[in-house]
Amino acid sequence: MQKASTLHTTESAAPSRAIAKESTRLYFIDHLRAALTILVVLHHIAMVFGASAPFYFVDPPLDEPVAFRDLLVFALVNQGWFMGAFFLLAGYFTPTSFDRKGTGPFLKDRLIRLGIPLIVFTFILGPLSGLGAWLMPVELTGITNPPTWEVYPDLLGIGPLWFVLMLLIFSVGYAAWRLLIKPSWVSNEGPSHLGYGKILVFTIALAVVSFFFRMLIPLGQSTSVIFDFISFPTLAYLPQYLGMFIVGLVAARNDWLRTISNAMGLVGFIAAAAATIILFPLAFSGQLFSLELTEAMQNAMGNGHWQSAAYVAWDSILVVGLSLGLIALFRNVFNVKGWLGTFLSKQSYAVYIIHIPIVVYLTYALTSLDLTNIQKTIVASIIIVPVCYIVAFLIRKLPFVSRVV
Repeated sequence: MQKASTLHTTESAAPSRAIAKESTRLYFIDHLRAALTILVVLHHIAMVFGASAPFYFVDPPLDEPVAFRDLLVFALVNQGWFMGAFFLLAGYFTPTSFDRKGTGPFLKDRLIRLGIPLIVFTFILGPLSGLGAWLMPVELTGITNPPTWEVYPDLLGIGPLWFVLMLLIFSVGYAAWRLLIKPSWVSNEGPSHLGYGKILVFTIALAVVSFFFRMLIPLGQSTSVIFDFISFPTLAYLPQYLGMFIVGLVAARNDWLRTISNAMGLVGFIAAAAATIILFPLAFSGQLFSLELTEAMQNAMGNGHWQSAAYVAWDSILVVGLSLGLIALFRNVFNVKGWLGTFLSKQSYAVYIIHIPIVVYLTYALTSLDLTNIQKTIVASIIIVPVCYIVAFLIRKLPFVSRVV
């Protein structure tokens, strides 16, 4: 991973300036980001075979309701927390990067590491992925003509690089905020203990803000900004993304990622599991312990319904609980340097950028297999994840590429 980047770092990660001066690499964060990146790839594979949301290519389980339900649940659970966790980790390394580089170099670095991949995906990888629509049956797409250059403008889009664009916006906002405060206030800021009270207040505040925000932008509504191809597919989660990014900033100053207790991590796992067992099905069907896909599940998407309140309570507890639990788990189990972890960490940002066209064309190659969609998802995952990392490794060998990713 490249230093101070969105998903990776090549330099030893510096601990909070408030509590230590020595440089100590946080291998467990490298490994956690790699795991999250793999989960993103699996998430998009599930979208192909579950057809739970618009995607570049889908092979829907038209006659497999169980597969549709299971893959939809998998996608929704992922969506409820994993990008928030990415923003938490990105925020954690932002103050250190800013302190080390200063305003100008920090913003230049952000533009290079975030802006260049954004441009490459929008104008090359996105359109290449968009050709997946021509690989789908005509009865699903209504497309009868072969693709020509005339359709190229319609294929432009930032795709999953919405995360990169949003992180760039957050980074510029952080730099502007730092210019408005006294540097002495930042450097003299003392460490603050992370207690259960603070976690509870943040979780409740996140749920309340998310509930009202989804009255404006419900889940499932893709929102374009300025141009149609600049679209945020999950803007309903903006309160979570911004909130977790800010938590990451605060955590960096207080060294929370290294000092979260194991007991707090266990409580996080238990809270996330309890919320998923109780609140998630309640939001879906309006009934406890039921995962039936009914029309009532649309109420969970927002618009002020009580089921939306249950849903935001669930995903707020989920993102906080799993973040606490996984940080403690990875710190205890995976905070060591190894060849596999190092390899995965270094390629993860590149994998995030390039994986969509790989998912599209390799899943298309598997559609003819005489397997259920769940089985196709498993087979595709076993094949595609290693391919993504191998391709990313080869791409990063090209001149100047590793400077960016």
